[in-house]
Amino acid sequence: MTMQITHNEIASPHNITLEPQSWVSKHADYLYAYALTRINDREQARDLVQETFLAALEKADKFEGRSSERTWLTAILKFKVIDLYRKNASGLAKRMKHNTVEQGDQDFFDIDDGHWNDQHRPKEFGIEQPDALENKEFQRILGLCMQKLPSLWLSIFTMKHMDEESTETICEALKVSASNFWVIIHRTKVNLRSCLQKNWI
Repeated sequence: MTMQITHNEIASPHNITLEPQSWVSKHADYLYAYALTRINDREQARDLVQETFLAALEKADKFEGRSSERTWLTAILKFKVIDLYRKNASGLAKRMKHNTVEQGDQDFFDIDDGHWNDQHRPKEFGIEQPDALENKEFQRILGLCMQKLPSLWLSIFTMKHMDEESTETICEALKVSASNFWVIIHRTKVNLRSCLQKNWI
């Protein structure tokens, strides 16, 4: 990160002090990694981090000190990532809605509870043991597989499984219907499973 931030310390009502002059050295790498795992585009990730710092400077007088400086910056970045998702997903969501009706993908899930129908339920994969998910090599390959996903799929998958947003929030943010959401989640998991089976196991 080359961005220079020279503002002095800014005190919050709760006496937690913002230190904009040290944001780059203290938080840039963390925020960049956060953005990169969600959008898989290095240049856009750098841009989002810089936009986050600029937005934070503009909103510094609204910082209430109820969270740490990093948590506050991450929250700003999170909204910027969602804005990017929304922008990238708008056209894709419309096409997905059209295609869904034609392909009958709603058969994958129970329309009442959103769970898998039996005939499409994933089978044992062999990585169910907890330590597999901590495996750095597994994480690396999963990241590479995620990079191959269409932007709308990646947006929905990361919001659901990395940021743990509710289905309602995701559908509202990305303007997709609940049925399209479940179809995309299904396709994403099938795609990732196939990629992992090919490259990791």
